[in-house]
Amino acid sequence: MARDYDLFVIGAGSGGVRAARKAAEAGARVAIAEADRVGGTCVIRGCVPKKLFVYASQFSEAFEDSAGYGWTLGEARFDWPTLVANKDREIARLEGIYRANLGRAGVELFESRAVLAGGHEVRLEALGRTVTADTILVATGGRPNPHADLPGHEHCITSNEAFHLDRLPEKVLIAGGGYIAVEFAGIFNGLGVDTTLVYRGPELLSRFDMDLRRLLHAETENKGIRVRCKTIFSRIEKLSDGRLRALLSDGSVEEADAIMLAVGRLPNSAGLGLAEAGVKLNSRGGVIVDEYSRTAAGHIWAIGDVTDRLQLTPVAIHEAMCFVETVYRGRPTRPDHDLVATAVFSHPEIGTVGLTEDEARKRHRDLDIYKAVFRPMRHTLSGRSDRMLLKLVVEPASGKVLGAHVLGPDAGEMAQLLGIPLKMGATIADFDRTMAVHPTAAEELVTFSGPTERIRSGETVAA
Repeated sequence: MARDYDLFVIGAGSGGVRAARKAAEAGARVAIAEADRVGGTCVIRGCVPKKLFVYASQFSEAFEDSAGYGWTLGEARFDWPTLVANKDREIARLEGIYRANLGRAGVELFESRAVLAGGHEVRLEALGRTVTADTILVATGGRPNPHADLPGHEHCITSNEAFHLDRLPEKVLIAGGGYIAVEFAGIFNGLGVDTTLVYRGPELLSRFDMDLRRLLHAETENKGIRVRCKTIFSRIEKLSDGRLRALLSDGSVEEADAIMLAVGRLPNSAGLGLAEAGVKLNSRGGVIVDEYSRTAAGHIWAIGDVTDRLQLTPVAIHEAMCFVETVYRGRPTRPDHDLVATAVFSHPEIGTVGLTEDEARKRHRDLDIYKAVFRPMRHTLSGRSDRMLLKLVVEPASGKVLGAHVLGPDAGEMAQLLGIPLKMGATIADFDRTMAVHPTAAEELVTFSGPTERIRSGETVAA
């Protein structure tokens, strides 16, 4: 008996929508289910609204800096409800585009939670209906870690709620030192909120290059954000006036209007019937897949954050395209997770691609490091003391650039462009023979006179 659909996608985020659309365009009969809004984390409660908030938070410094360039401004006032309303209007517009694109491709959208019901069946809970499909794709993404082991965690917010606060808090504490934590610290601080980061690790942004991490820490504190590393929350208590009291591991006590938990994200796999369907999960709940994104249950595939691989929207979209190429276009294609450029929209911004220096040291006994730290030109008249860092990690025998790391204005834009030459296997000689664009900060990448540090047989020697 023919099944209802060739493909049923569970989750209408960036990866799920792309897979559904492209499979339908390839001739498949496709349906997709979403229990929440169409667009997923990135569009609805992640990358897009976050970047809009980042833009909003940068105006406070821009107004201050304008004085050095001859501008005289009146009193600047910020209105949180206006930002939230305008953000919501833009998110609604984008969601409408996602819905329209699904419709134009001929994809049937079910606004319901969908769970695996055995075999090739999918149960649509809100509709009380079961459908069948030859292939099922799980693209349910991730969710903020609620930090359930923390007493009082129920009084805290996550990034989800931060986009919908009724009012801007006067003081906020943020648990975490990853990209979500440092980004929201910059947002709140830029909007005038007394902000403190509390992180259990020795330095912010684990897995990023240590030079970036150290300079970000210094610049974060320079902007008035307090950073407390090697510290965790022990208990959160709600006070009679609605404020919160946090007891910390070092015995200190902090009070705040809001406490945000940004301690990582978990695969959104609970209650989907995955294990019962023969799908294997890792210890964090991530769906285990092979190199083509196929699960242990042969007709079930998974892409995006639910697989606990690289938790980045473009990666989910890339995995979706590889899935369609493999299943519906007869061109088996493995997702390529090597040399993925990424950005952290902190204050200041970070852009990076390739190996960190520490990672490179583990793989190569010899390295050349090229590094420049300076004050960007835009701050020479503003008087702001912000510093910028550009760094290349190079394997000296071949000259191949293994990693490129930037901290400063427009670092994310630089990372996107740096990803192209690194993906092509560019060498430091390729950088050196590239003409500089002057005056720019990025010209430092092509004007190094030589390594600033040499590593030979694992030991640092004179440059």
